[in-house]
Amino acid sequence: MALKIMPHGRLQEWVAEEKGYFTAEGLEYSFVLSEDYGVHRPRRDGDGEIKTGAFETFGTGRDGADVSCACHWATSAAASERAGQLVTTAYSVANCAIVVPPESPIRRPEELAGVAIGVGYHSGSHFATVQALEGVLAPDELKLSFQGPPNERLDALLQRQVPAATTWGVPLYIAEAFGFRKIVDATFMIGFLATGLDVSKADVEKYLSALRRAQMEIDLHPELYKHYHLRAVPEKYRDQVDVRAFGTGERIVFLPYTREVFAATQHWTEAHHLFPERPESLRGYDEAALVLSGWAEARAVLLDAADARTMVAAGCRCVPLPVLDQGQLAAAVVVDPGGPRVAVNGGDAAEDVAA
Repeated sequence: MALKIMPHGRLQEWVAEEKGYFTAEGLEYSFVLSEDYGVHRPRRDGDGEIKTGAFETFGTGRDGADVSCACHWATSAAASERAGQLVTTAYSVANCAIVVPPESPIRRPEELAGVAIGVGYHSGSHFATVQALEGVLAPDELKLSFQGPPNERLDALLQRQVPAATTWGVPLYIAEAFGFRKIVDATFMIGFLATGLDVSKADVEKYLSALRRAQMEIDLHPELYKHYHLRAVPEKYRDQVDVRAFGTGERIVFLPYTREVFAATQHWTEAHHLFPERPESLRGYDEAALVLSGWAEARAVLLDAADARTMVAAGCRCVPLPVLDQGQLAAAVVVDPGGPRVAVNGGDAAEDVAA
């Protein structure tokens, strides 16, 4: 059965398709195309706000996708509520910022106190705004205005329906093309969630392997693939922006989303009361995580001691190498979970590094 993939408004899926990486991995797949990631025709309430977002789409099936992405706050919460399983062998990082119109008098983050900031409810822009400003504004100074999914929120921003908004990815590049100014960076993590009932772990590994190859290709030749950004630009703006001026957008990171990161994320959302109506019974990391056989395209790699400990926590085996730089750097070889132990410099493998 083909893996149904919902692209995330980024380059990697399109590059993997163009270069034949999915096919090379032996993956049968199809794309589930959704302009706003499963949020369809959202209705505004009496206050003119849209109170549905990325988190809610997981509960409604994400248009039948087997694997899709959203901010890591939403994906970890959805996984803990049994709406899918969190893929823990990779995550991505999205370029994001709170921006204002070019004529706005606002110049500094502190000047956002009491200013309505357009965000998407229970979505990356919502949580990233709280995170970006919690060290700047008091809780009662932060004013959020729920303006819907990315493209609808972009419209509200460009039409001056809100004095500021948090945008990420292609909508951020579009806003900047129209002269909107960044007031504060709000970069955030994005998680992968497997929501299909019969999703194959092997297919998810093949999918990630193809994305890994696509990420390297984008890193090496970004100028060849920026034209794919046009697929995420609303048609009404396509003749007003030049995607060659855009950055490469969301970047996939092939490091584990660990038990500690999952716990810290859950604690942060609870401390900020971001999901006030959660069920009493929630899944922990062991139940919420989709346990794969190892990294997609597992390879032995060199890491410093801190990263080696992180990999061990994710279930990988580490073999220590001689200490370098007068004890300041302890390197290690990391191999996939359950894989064969490896020899260093022709000798026997040492004991696994303790977590």
